[in-house]
Amino acid sequence: MKSELKDKWILITGASSGFGAAAARAFGAEGARLLLGARRLARLQPVAAEARQAGAPQAHVHSLDVAQTTSVEAFLRWSRTKTDRLDVLLNNAGGAHGLDTVAEGKDEDWEQMLAANVLGVLRVTRAALPLMLQNPGSTIINIGSVAGHAAYEGGAAYCAAKAGELQITRALRLELNGTGIRVTTVDPGLAETEFSLVRFKGDAARAQRVYEGMHPLRAEDIADALVWVASRPPHVNIDELIVKPVDQAAVYKVYRRKS
Repeated sequence: MKSELKDKWILITGASSGFGAAAARAFGAEGARLLLGARRLARLQPVAAEARQAGAPQAHVHSLDVAQTTSVEAFLRWSRTKTDRLDVLLNNAGGAHGLDTVAEGKDEDWEQMLAANVLGVLRVTRAALPLMLQNPGSTIINIGSVAGHAAYEGGAAYCAAKAGELQITRALRLELNGTGIRVTTVDPGLAETEFSLVRFKGDAARAQRVYEGMHPLRAEDIADALVWVASRPPHVNIDELIVKPVDQAAVYKVYRRKS
C-alpha cells in the first residue's frame, strides 16, 4: 500500500535527538524527503543516515538555531535550494531548562525556554509559510506538552512557554483558515528522551528519577503519532493531540511501581 507521505517534503527542527530524530526515522520509513535542522550538526549526520536507511530517498541536514532569526532565515534559504514546497513543517525544537521556583529562577533559563519554545515556533513558521501557502493539505505540527495545559511548581517559565505554543497553534489555525494548511499541536506527557537530562543540566541521576517505577513514553511513540497526523486525508485536521503514558493520568498523577 502506497504511503500518503511518499516523496513529500518534511522539515524537522531539533532533529538531532529525541522526538525530532525519531520523527526523521519514522517519516523516512514512509518514503518522505527530509530537511533536518539542529544546532548540533555532527549529531544530525547519523540521524540523516538512519532516515535514509529506513527508506527516505533524500535526507539533507543544515545547522539551525531557532532562537536566532538569522539562523532561521539562512536555514530556509538553504531549504529553497532543495525544494520549492513543504508538505509538513514539524516545529520540534524546544526544551526545558531548570526546575526552579519563580523566586529562585534564572534569567538565562527563562530566556532560553521562551526563545526556543515560543519565538522559535514563530520564526520558523513565518519563514516556512511561503513554501506552504500554495500547497493545500500541507501540515504544520507543533510539539507542545501537557505542561501547556496544567502548571506545576518549578515549571512557571516552561509551562508558560508551552501554553504560548498552544495559543500560537490556535491563532495560526484561524489565520490560515481557507488556505488548506492544517495546523496541529501534539502534546506529550512523560517521555524518556534527553528532555530531563537537559532540564537538569547533565545530572543523569536526577534525570533518571523522573521516570523511576513507571513506563514512560518513548520518542518512537510520539513519532508514530506525528506520522499519523500528517497522513490524514487533506480535509482532516487533528487540532490538538495529548499523548501520555498509561501510568500518567495527569501531570501530578503518576503510578510508580515499587522496586
